[in-house]
Amino acid sequence: MKKAVAAEPVKKAAAAKSAKKKAAAAKPVKSVTKTVAAKPAKSVTKAAAAKSAKSVTKAAAEPESRTALVRRARRINRELAEVYPYAHPELDFENPFQLLVATVLSAQTTDLRVNQTTPALFAKYPTPEDLAAANPEEVEELIRPTGFFRAKTRSIMGLAAALRDEFEGEVPGRLEDLVKLPGVGRKTAFVVMGNAFGRPGITVDTHFGRLVRRWKWTEETDPDKVEKAVGELFPKSDWTMLSHRVIFHGRRICHARKPACGACPIAPLCPAYGEGETDPEKAKKLLKYEKGGFPGQRLKPPQSYLDAGGIPAPPLGATAPPATGE
Repeated sequence: MKKAVAAEPVKKAAAAKSAKKKAAAAKPVKSVTKTVAAKPAKSVTKAAAAKSAKSVTKAAAEPESRTALVRRARRINRELAEVYPYAHPELDFENPFQLLVATVLSAQTTDLRVNQTTPALFAKYPTPEDLAAANPEEVEELIRPTGFFRAKTRSIMGLAAALRDEFEGEVPGRLEDLVKLPGVGRKTAFVVMGNAFGRPGITVDTHFGRLVRRWKWTEETDPDKVEKAVGELFPKSDWTMLSHRVIFHGRRICHARKPACGACPIAPLCPAYGEGETDPEKAKKLLKYEKGGFPGQRLKPPQSYLDAGGIPAPPLGATAPPATGE
């Protein structure tokens, strides 16, 4: 009996010791299992993130297909058509001769300054014959505000004489004839053809060239090459109005130094978004002409422009009307 009683505590001690060993053995296994299980999971997450980032970078770096470029370019044109339904040439003119002379005078100056200068010029010399026979010094004085007035006087008097002598005093409507006139290049010729004769043409001025490069329509800088590259993206019937819309957008929103990205209606389609001010309120303050509530460039703008809230420009020497806001 005494032997059995003595054995009971020994059994209990042995059982407790065995349980303690099992617990000690189980703890490291659990910890190792947890560590081993967690490590691959973390590694997989990093790999997935890296793969995703790599995919995004690759997508951004992939060149736009020709089809995608054409679709994006034409969509931009449609969007601009809604924003500027009143887009028009911003030189005042009443006939092809006035438009031709005004376009030559617009080199290295604003359309506004030309519009403020030509009323007196055309009042004194209404026809090519009149201008061709003018006193050069008097013409120089009249067009002085446009800058480079001596060279411009030679050009407009030269083209007036050519119109008188070679085209019976009429402005020709063909590109090959227009570019033969003094001071007339392809840009001027297309302005006249598109707006005086209704013949399609792309006008590549500084605004047009700057914007189509920002939009990645082309990387060309030579005006003739820009004209060809952009012309291939659109049907000919779109060329003239496309030119007006792009130039309007460049003057009002997509400025050279500080584009108003935060107020731009085509921002989602623009690869250069973020080059300018992206805050909507700050961007709104950068808007010009009718978009900012200020006068336009024409003294006699089209009625559609006035109906859209556009304000006529003031004559030379007059005080501009106050801004009305948008």
